[in-house]
Amino acid sequence: MDAETIDERRSVRASVKPYLEKESLAAFFLGVSSGFPFALLAATLTTRLSQDGIEKSTITAFALAFFVYNLKPLWAWVVDGVRLPVIGRLGQRVSWMIVVGLFVIAATVNLALVNPAEDIAGAALAAVLLGLAGASFDIVIDAYRIETLKPYQLGVGSGMSQYGWRIGAASAGALALILAARFDWHVAYAACAVFALPAMLTALVLGEPERHKVVSEKRGLGEVWASIAGPFAEFFQRSGALLVLLFILVHKIGDTLANLTFRLLFDDLGFSNDEIALYDIGIGFWALIVGVFVGGVIYSRLGLKRAVLIALILMGVSNLSFALLAMAGHSNIGMASAIGFENFASGYGGVVVVAYFSALCDLRFTASQYALISAGASVIGRFLTGTTAGALIEAMGYVNFYLLTTVAALPGIVLFWWMMRTGLVDDAMGTAGEVGEGDARD
Repeated sequence: MDAETIDERRSVRASVKPYLEKESLAAFFLGVSSGFPFALLAATLTTRLSQDGIEKSTITAFALAFFVYNLKPLWAWVVDGVRLPVIGRLGQRVSWMIVVGLFVIAATVNLALVNPAEDIAGAALAAVLLGLAGASFDIVIDAYRIETLKPYQLGVGSGMSQYGWRIGAASAGALALILAARFDWHVAYAACAVFALPAMLTALVLGEPERHKVVSEKRGLGEVWASIAGPFAEFFQRSGALLVLLFILVHKIGDTLANLTFRLLFDDLGFSNDEIALYDIGIGFWALIVGVFVGGVIYSRLGLKRAVLIALILMGVSNLSFALLAMAGHSNIGMASAIGFENFASGYGGVVVVAYFSALCDLRFTASQYALISAGASVIGRFLTGTTAGALIEAMGYVNFYLLTTVAALPGIVLFWWMMRTGLVDDAMGTAGEVGEGDARD
């Protein structure tokens, strides 16, 4: 075997090795548990309600259960600042993972026991409770993931978490449909509660994250207020904090605007359901998987800043690909190319941008700050999508609309490039992104 072949194999092993480290594998199992409540509230619940004969207008109203996920910064501080009695001896993160995990299991079983055809109000309340439980689980899971991963693992760990999330969501959805067809929806939903266990067991096996910074126990009102305001005050005291916040708010506006409209474009271009299933779901899924893997490798090789800049450019260009598809019309090659590129860019960007947002957290306030950052990253795009996307398409057509979404991506690209040049990316970094003793790669 020649030296070139040996070097190539070593390079491959070096690229794969970070995915097999215990912290990265833990991120995968955490992602599995994070994904399943969302899946049960999305298409799975829609199918269940439809089969129970519920009116479409009532079914769509159940989407309000997702709104709870956008409110999680309001109570994320509790996970950082409140020590649980008795079980708290296991550690701040482990104890909350167990308690919230049990809450998720109970909420899932509660939704399983409700009969929407007989008690639609009870079903709505059960859905909101599962949304509350799932959002709370995400708070703990994100904090545990960030504090477990070392700085050099943030990219790969974010990718493994995304793999886990999608597998957990898809598996729970598939299991529910299979069991509902053979038994009933009560059994189907109750069985899916098992997907809360991977995160709970991971926390028990790995124990309290080494990088978790203990916050003193809160006794009086002053200490409680400090735990609420502290995460925000710490973030805004950093150099360039306002620009970082502006970047968080605007970086994904174009991408979010475009994403909701893809199925409208495919329908208007005359693509059949089979073609959409093949290209949008089939090719799109595998392109995303590849993008996630490449994102982890590029993050490790090029570092956070250059990897994020590449991600922003890719996400902007992906919108341009749909403008080209709209110009080409009904083209299977065009659709496959646009969908493949979009999902690759989403997978890649999801890894490195999530890694950057994770690195922004102060390890004393991981749960609170990441909940705030993740909520801020989607709020403007979702609002604009819900209020303007359809009207813009009707007014200017698909080609000009996707060109507009491409232009909308430019402010985020330029702002991050400027933050790199001026050093603000490093200056505003939280302690989660700082390399300390024991954090460097062995």
